[in-house]
Amino acid sequence: MARAPRKAKPKEQKPIEQTLWDAANKLRGKVEPAEYKHVVLSMIFLKYANDRFGEHRQQMIANGQQAFLEMMPFYTKDNVFYIPECARWNFIMKNAKQPDIAIKIDTALHEIEMKNPALEGALPDNYYSRLHMDPSGLSSLLDLINGLELQVGGDKDVFGKVYEYCLRQFALKEGKGKGEFYTPRTVVALLCELIEPYSGIVYDGACGSGGMFVQSMRFVDEHKGNRLNVSIYGQELTDTTRRLAKMNLAIRGISANLGAEAANTFLNDQHKDLKADFSLENPPFNQKDWREANQLNDDPRWNGYPTPPTSNANYGWLLNTLSKLGQNGVGVVLLANGALSAGGDEYAIRKRMIENDVVESIIIMPQNMFYTTNISVTIWILNKNKKSRTEKRPDGTITYRDRSGEILFMDLRQMGHPYEKKYLEFTEEDRAVIVDRFKSWRLEGYEMPYEDIPEFCYAAKKDEIVEKDYSLLPSRYIEFVQAGEDVDYDEKMKQLQGELKDLLIQEQKSRQDLLEVMKNLGYSIDI
Repeated sequence: MARAPRKAKPKEQKPIEQTLWDAANKLRGKVEPAEYKHVVLSMIFLKYANDRFGEHRQQMIANGQQAFLEMMPFYTKDNVFYIPECARWNFIMKNAKQPDIAIKIDTALHEIEMKNPALEGALPDNYYSRLHMDPSGLSSLLDLINGLELQVGGDKDVFGKVYEYCLRQFALKEGKGKGEFYTPRTVVALLCELIEPYSGIVYDGACGSGGMFVQSMRFVDEHKGNRLNVSIYGQELTDTTRRLAKMNLAIRGISANLGAEAANTFLNDQHKDLKADFSLENPPFNQKDWREANQLNDDPRWNGYPTPPTSNANYGWLLNTLSKLGQNGVGVVLLANGALSAGGDEYAIRKRMIENDVVESIIIMPQNMFYTTNISVTIWILNKNKKSRTEKRPDGTITYRDRSGEILFMDLRQMGHPYEKKYLEFTEEDRAVIVDRFKSWRLEGYEMPYEDIPEFCYAAKKDEIVEKDYSLLPSRYIEFVQAGEDVDYDEKMKQLQGELKDLLIQEQKSRQDLLEVMKNLGYSIDI
């Protein structure tokens, strides 16, 4: 009896984000690395906007609204971007092989921005023409994106996921010294869960591609909040990154005031009189020469504090955040660990901050959480009001206990899970443990009573901090016992093995590239 033919195993489909990234990555080398993300992200935005427009158009036809198909208000009222004729996807694809396709894409993006006020300043301006990119490269990218469905049924944030995935991949690829436009999502999620931006004004003075705002709104959605009760204010230094942020927010229907222009937060503050309820910032670490010696010496943001030194902007960022907070405002700032015990003017500022009781918590992070640096980073939680108070929220009423004269220290360096070989990220379970401990210290009547835990957390009184000369290093307060006895030697050696392998591969490639260059110059080196 003949055996029935074996059924072919269905091919596992890659997620849409991975498919796009793998294929679009082939464009590398055809444009400058710093430009690559803008080429790809703007193009997938064009497809996404067209997909939503087309879907909404079909709904209008089904509802007998053919007479209103070209009337913009019938789209914008449902948070759908209106797409003029010259920007419609069928027109773009019809001309994809033409030598002037770059001009047509630029025109399409310009016309979409002109027709949709929510996109003002978000899309590239005459960008593709200025790149002088080979038309075949743009055509290949269009062919790829043409096959993607970026508006998939009930998943209304599918493009948001694609956009965020690509931002993360670009940051990973650009690595150390680059990628400052992106803060890893699991870090941002932790920050939001710690300070809980339910409603009010949310500020970020170094907003990058807008990830803090996106996650803040996600937090609101997940906790029965109302987006209409949240106002977004931010600022970004570079124009191209500011456009990424505006696009990132616009596709999710998030309104934001990112200032009149891209500008330096210290030298050209776009929100001078702002008083925010929440602030979330991941500024450049250890920024040197951030002002001239004669600049900003009398800046109102330093009122009551010494002027931050020109050699490092860390305390400039802390005081900028404090100046932006209202009477019950809470802010988080991510800084390099050196700020915890820095001397000189920074010591004087830190001492004054502790005396003024505006530091609520210091949380030290694991190494390798960020794509821009492998150093360990600290979360500073600042709070203008640590006294007992009750607050009504959409999901119930909470009471803060009086934390005056206390600072909670936490050490997360033993937490996190491997990601992309050399990085770590927090899982939901990690974040739940951290947030539970923080809330048990912060709130009255919390389900899990607070207690100090060796090698994890310690609630210090002001007298202890003064005794330790105003140092905010968690290791000065948290108890460490039997250090080193529980280290998994095999795990640590395998991690080191992987890191050394990556370094040796990079060294070998650099060596081969150098030999090839010398050979092409006619001076080959025989080894």
